[in-house]
Amino acid sequence: MTLLREAIGESLRRARIAQGRTLREVSSSARVSLGYLSEVERGRKEASSELLAAICQALDLPLSQVLSDVSSTMAEADFAAAGAQREPAAADRATAPAAEPAKVPAASAFGRIAGETRIVIPAPSADKLVLVQAN
Repeated sequence: MTLLREAIGESLRRARIAQGRTLREVSSSARVSLGYLSEVERGRKEASSELLAAICQALDLPLSQVLSDVSSTMAEADFAAAGAQREPAAADRATAPAAEPAKVPAASAFGRIAGETRIVIPAPSADKLVLVQAN
């Protein structure tokens, strides 16, 4: 299970490294100690919302982007963990007592859609339209 503080730290570190910046540069710009920023990036310390905002501002990175990245990372980890709970083999099912099927979240809730994928929603046919008049 991925902890929130670890996922946030990984996201911040990836952003900092992608910009080619050092911990010292970012800590100075964010006005946070070098050691504390290092601890946050390693997922050892829980960053407050104010501290996260300061680090994101120092990285010129929207906080919403970091949170979105963290959300995707955690959702993928949850989906992978749910996929690991597979059904038993046919021979095992025959001898095992009946159990409730495992609830696996829908892939669309956790997966990503490739950039070249097109989603087409057909227009409803006239015979299926229901008109409602507001009073």
